[in-house]
Amino acid sequence: MRKARVAVIRTAPEVVLRDIDRVCHLARLREALEPGTATVLKDHVAWRYPFPGANTTPWQLEGAVEALKAADFGRLSLVCHRPGGGGGRQGADPNHYAPVCERHNIPVLHTFEPSDVRWIEYRPKARLHVLGQVFERGLTLPDHLFGKNLVHLPTLKCDVYTTTSGAMRNAFGALIHRRRHYAKSWIHRTLVDLLALQREICSGLFVLMDGTTAGNGGGPRALVPVKKDLILASGDPVAVDAVAAKLMGFDPMRIEYIRVAHDDGLGVGDPSQIELAGADVSGESWGFDLGRNAASVVGNALWHGRLECLGKLVFRTRLVNIFAFGSHAYHDLYRWRRKDRVTFEEWKRKTPWGRLFEAYELGQSDRIVGGSTAEPLAL
Repeated sequence: MRKARVAVIRTAPEVVLRDIDRVCHLARLREALEPGTATVLKDHVAWRYPFPGANTTPWQLEGAVEALKAADFGRLSLVCHRPGGGGGRQGADPNHYAPVCERHNIPVLHTFEPSDVRWIEYRPKARLHVLGQVFERGLTLPDHLFGKNLVHLPTLKCDVYTTTSGAMRNAFGALIHRRRHYAKSWIHRTLVDLLALQREICSGLFVLMDGTTAGNGGGPRALVPVKKDLILASGDPVAVDAVAAKLMGFDPMRIEYIRVAHDDGLGVGDPSQIELAGADVSGESWGFDLGRNAASVVGNALWHGRLECLGKLVFRTRLVNIFAFGSHAYHDLYRWRRKDRVTFEEWKRKTPWGRLFEAYELGQSDRIVGGSTAEPLAL
């Protein structure tokens, strides 16, 4: 059996766009996607604030667009699943995607806008694990993904509910627009089902993962940013998530969604069956830890712990708004104002990636990005 391939490159702000093109080449972008087919890019926005490690970076989006165009994938669009995710809808563009999309003439679609995306009923061919229980009255999927290539743009980070949050987690926002909190009761199996659905309806899948600043701790929002200078890419979402998990210090096959997807034949999660191209990161293990915070303790208790029965009642009714407000109060009103905004400002001021982010904010990214690849690559 042919091994899955994951490409990894060490990069720097001055060369990141060229390095993204190279990592996509090493990951066999042209083989993963269907030529002559429209291609949808899916951003990852875990938080409405532009916290490092939580959200797709502007250079990640721009690099993906340039790499796709260079590979003759010309009909591109960006899809965002929440306000402020991209394109400036509702006056918010905290991650600076709008200038990138305008510069490259990329239309932006929002899954929460009926004028952008139509959700249609779909009967899966695959036998799903849990989505039939989540959507008893029938499954609906976004019409704009059918018959198109899909490129995920996740970041390399921890997640208290799924251990890591990467390519497979990114599909949660792309394919589910209602009952999202209830689906989290079976989050691991939900991610496996979503990958099975993508294999059915999409012409091709590809992942470009940003690990320039990785997220340690109780993510996907309560993160500790760690400079790692990495870009990963693969045509196998399971494999790239497995490599990311191993880098962070977790055993990929002990993470349920990776193991089940591997066992179901949807991708490769066993590191011994994954070929690494580019930088040799096989010996790296960063010792990341999920930690604990107020939101994760309550959430885990409701979804998977002693309060699970209460959680199922909450997430089947409008009582879910209580949990949503609690999460908003903790992350947006408390953490951002008291702690994470300071961390973000220090990251912008003191790190090269933060300075590149600020350059995108000021429309001056071309003053930083340029030059040749940061390291020799093994082709």
